[in-house]
Amino acid sequence: MPVIQMQGIVKRFASLTANNHINFDLEQGEIHALLGENGAGKTTLMRILYGLYHADEGQILVNNHPVTIRSPHDAIQNGIGMVTQHFTLVPTLTVAENLTLGQAGSFILNPLEIQRQVEKDSQRLGIPVKPAALVRHLSVGEQQRVEVLKALSRNARVLILDEPTAVLVPQEVEILFDALQRLRQEGLSVIFISHKLPEVMTICDRITVLRDGALVGTVAKSATTATELARMMVGRENFGVARQSERQPAGPLLQVEALQAQGSKGLPALRGVGFMVEAGEILGIAGVSGNGQTELGRVLAGMLRPSGGHIRVDDKNLTGAGPAELAQAGVGCILEDRHASLVDDMTVAENLVLDQLDGFSRGGMLNRARILENARKWIAEYQIKASPNDPIRQLSGGNMQKVILARNLSRTPKVVIAAQPTRGLDVGATDYVRSKLLEQRARGAAVLLISEDLDEIMALADRIAVIYEGSLMGILPAQAATVETLGLMMTGKTLESIRPTPEADHA
Repeated sequence: MPVIQMQGIVKRFASLTANNHINFDLEQGEIHALLGENGAGKTTLMRILYGLYHADEGQILVNNHPVTIRSPHDAIQNGIGMVTQHFTLVPTLTVAENLTLGQAGSFILNPLEIQRQVEKDSQRLGIPVKPAALVRHLSVGEQQRVEVLKALSRNARVLILDEPTAVLVPQEVEILFDALQRLRQEGLSVIFISHKLPEVMTICDRITVLRDGALVGTVAKSATTATELARMMVGRENFGVARQSERQPAGPLLQVEALQAQGSKGLPALRGVGFMVEAGEILGIAGVSGNGQTELGRVLAGMLRPSGGHIRVDDKNLTGAGPAELAQAGVGCILEDRHASLVDDMTVAENLVLDQLDGFSRGGMLNRARILENARKWIAEYQIKASPNDPIRQLSGGNMQKVILARNLSRTPKVVIAAQPTRGLDVGATDYVRSKLLEQRARGAAVLLISEDLDEIMALADRIAVIYEGSLMGILPAQAATVETLGLMMTGKTLESIRPTPEADHA
């Protein structure tokens, strides 16, 4: 008998049907993946199960009994817990204090007794935490374990994990998977929302695929393949874009020397970062979120002034240059926050010429006919699902990113700065963006790819650098990189301390 049954679930947001008569069930002691592109309806379905949304139609059964879940409190009462992508811990409190928040009981708390109980639960469930540690001092992986333990300490027998590995280094993913395997053996049932096919094929028993808000099907892991799952997700079999050929050194186009910059709180974010990117090469910058990637991208895009160091493009000193000067020098930038690169109230056509208005005006007047002609050309070339006069804010994230790509890459830049270029995009849009970056490499541009997606880095980059707390831990050829080595570097180990070899490249 399934522990959870969701029958005929419908959820509408105005004219959008996010869930269209979806059936989903979860068996006791299984890890069941919920797979699909962004916007497929996965998170919406699980928010209904956890009481964050209310279904317009359909019913939920727990242990074969119909239930009404109006809030997370109702879900918890029915043994359902959820760990979202954005944690709900209080940074200034200890782990033990966070685990007692919201629980009924005496108002007089004994900190040592609470810590002892947390330690006991931690050992019983096989989820290592530090009861006395302040949450703000924990790594992201440790904070996630606290969230899991919090759900289980409230007697959850069903655990929903929403993209649980998105912010973890490989070693932390292994710890999480080990914990889930132990919990499954004790009868816990897990719903695992993910877009990472290798992880789904590693940890899950069954997989349910959603597409465009509808159920495509449910399959056993033993009866499918990653290729078949990709076809179910996107409606086609060819999936995955990767670098095919080895590059020939062609001289540096981008040189960064001893770069320093301050973060938003006035603290050092970049601490003497140095590297070079050659023509016809992709250099990947890997690292866990918050280690200086954002500041590096903003400095190289001319949106943050460095406090030290030098930036040269094709041997021209552009240290401290603004976006217009960088664009004039042949730098194309795809920024981490795509909304910062667009003007929501303008049309697609207007956004496509934002940084080149001089070429579309005469006597101070914009040439609307040329702007529309330009838009039609690039909409067709970049397969943008929009019309020239559509407001940019109405586009999906993938189509917004295509507008940014068209605007920057149509000028055939010498250097391409791509910061988190596929974040938030579905499988189809991700493939498209990656293929465009490989096209730039093939025509001889120097591409700097800053990404927190390690699979993306390893698929596209010729060389890989790892950034940790604003410093580079080393640079190595992609063919010499392993997930284990990169994972250690992402936690602060230098390449030399892991395996001192002549392959390390600190140029």
